[in-house]
Amino acid sequence: MVEGGVSKASKTEFTECWNIVWTTPYIMKLALSAGIGGLLFGYDTGVISGALLYIKEDFRDVEKKTWLQELIVSMAVAGAIFGAGFGGWINDRFGRKISLLGADVLFFIGAIIMAIAPQPWVIILGRIFVGLGVGMASMTAPLYISEASPAKIRGALVSANGFLITGGQFLAYLINLAFTKAPGTWRWMLGVAGLPAVVQFGLMMMLPESPRWLYRQNKVDEARAILEKIYPADQVEEEVNLLKQSVENEKAEEGLIGKDMISRLKGAFGNKIVRRGLYAGVTVQVAQQFVGINTVMYYSPTIVQFAGFASKSTALALSLVTSGLNALGSIVSMAFVDKYGRRRLMIVSMFGLSSCLVALAVVFFQAAIHAPTVSQIESSHFGGNNTCPAYITDGNAKSWNCMDCLKAKCGFCAHKGNEYLPGACLIDEKSTDTLCSDEHRTYFISGCPSSFGWLAVVFLGAYIITYSPGMGTAPWIVNSEIYPLRYRGVGGGIAAVSNWTSNLIVSLTFLTLTEALGSAGTFLLFAGFSLLGLVAIYLLVPETKGLAFEEVEKMLETGFKPSAFMKKSNKSEMHA
Repeated sequence: MVEGGVSKASKTEFTECWNIVWTTPYIMKLALSAGIGGLLFGYDTGVISGALLYIKEDFRDVEKKTWLQELIVSMAVAGAIFGAGFGGWINDRFGRKISLLGADVLFFIGAIIMAIAPQPWVIILGRIFVGLGVGMASMTAPLYISEASPAKIRGALVSANGFLITGGQFLAYLINLAFTKAPGTWRWMLGVAGLPAVVQFGLMMMLPESPRWLYRQNKVDEARAILEKIYPADQVEEEVNLLKQSVENEKAEEGLIGKDMISRLKGAFGNKIVRRGLYAGVTVQVAQQFVGINTVMYYSPTIVQFAGFASKSTALALSLVTSGLNALGSIVSMAFVDKYGRRRLMIVSMFGLSSCLVALAVVFFQAAIHAPTVSQIESSHFGGNNTCPAYITDGNAKSWNCMDCLKAKCGFCAHKGNEYLPGACLIDEKSTDTLCSDEHRTYFISGCPSSFGWLAVVFLGAYIITYSPGMGTAPWIVNSEIYPLRYRGVGGGIAAVSNWTSNLIVSLTFLTLTEALGSAGTFLLFAGFSLLGLVAIYLLVPETKGLAFEEVEKMLETGFKPSAFMKKSNKSEMHA
């Protein structure tokens, strides 16, 4: 947990973690209580994907306006940017515990506002509150866990927070499925998030502040009392002495850099060690988002509908599979993040992500080419007033297929008995959806019938499997380890803000991109970003596995040079 030097574990940190936690359950109590913030983080980012399908049913404006859908999804991300920024200051000024309690209050308020929302703008307001809580929890929970963990199992316990994030997303899909037939559907989906917030608030009230933060505030006895519950008796004094040395060095430097946020920011960017840490921390956080992961998390059922599965319940069920794989990948991360290292897992992950995104682009391209054609006879079958106006007025209407119909903001009514036969292109109204359904046909408004649809789901699953163990959890672990104590709050805040800003850009433009570039072009764009991220991680991100915080600081002071996948040498021992 503290600055003490620790020899690298000879077996996986997951096994070591289990042994230590079994003998010292207090550590797990701290980690899991803080980790509920990760669960809320995951739930509130995942639940909107399913809720959006039903919000569109209740508010026709939302269904008609892509930008309004993007706003409902992304305003939580916008809130998270400010939450992460202020969270860094709150962490340094008032402590990790207060920051988590504040996040719980915001989660609860946001959940209630969304559950009773009479209009889309009220949902957006609730999403902003939730986002503020998500932003604070996203950088506070791993920080608290990291500072309350012995160094040799630090990675595994921070990964446990990552598992709770993905577990929260999986829970969100389960809740979505559970309320598909209930009156109020999306209101229950969004409102349930208030319950875990209440639970965590109660648990955190009974838990201590981070011992590292307490010692920094000259509360030595309180810090020692917590360390005594975490470490064997023969190690406590050593940890206290190391904290003392670290804090003395910190206070000496504060005389030069000041205590206010502006001074700390200037000090952070003016400090060579912190600056190099930020290169690594910001790089992994931006790369994590620009591989497009939150398009899958926020729009997963919509993407499944793009692949040709029109049924909402089917889209939610298939999305549940991808979410489950995400949670499974987090368990893999817990088992191997400190055996193989954060850096190596991220690099392997980025290779896999690039491949899966290219494969998805190919699948969606083929699906668009082979989309069923539009039949004039089928379209007129439902009456001329119900036929898509753009189809009627287009002089080249004979060449239209389902994709052309959807691009014209109309709906495709698939042929009864065989969805791949020529179908009808109709005005996208509730009445035409009903006319189509009354004839036991399937109405498509997000994607077209496709024999390639199952391949899209397979590659989405493969994408998640390659993302979760590496880029899913490792960036948060790196950012909990890469900064000196005196800059950990502000450094983590800067990195978290960069993460949420990137997240906002991606989530706010995804549906617009799919309209402009098509699904294939959008996924190909993300593949290009993934390759750029791979290069940046290779060049800028060092390995931090098994290192005490002072060792990481010394490594950054010396400077990092890439050595991934090379045979160990004296130099690589220093950096690996």
